[in-house]
Amino acid sequence: MRQIPVETSGATVMVAKAPQPKVKDRRTGEIAIDADGVKLMTVDVMFAANDEVEILSITVPEPGISSDLAMGTPVALTGLIARPWENEFNGQKRHGIAFRAVAVTSLAAGSASEAA
Repeated sequence: MRQIPVETSGATVMVAKAPQPKVKDRRTGEIAIDADGVKLMTVDVMFAANDEVEILSITVPEPGISSDLAMGTPVALTGLIARPWENEFNGQKRHGIAFRAVAVTSLAAGSASEAA
């Protein structure tokens, strides 16, 4: 599947919604894991660049998430990629862009990541 690297150096990025476990199956509540067996999380961020603002839902492996990500926290996105997707469900074609990052790290002063 095609992956497109996303340039973030000129963007302002803040947490819009604290990290949540990524649900693989809404009916059963099964949590998604990657090929290495690592639990996946979803972080919604406000991504502001080029005079436009969007809310992006980003999938991140649990170890790649700072422990101090609350709403409004400025963050850095490491290894952000966009992946176009398309599927058909009940005869309806759907498509979109999925975002995935290696890490979401707090940029707030005094954060645990800076203290390390």
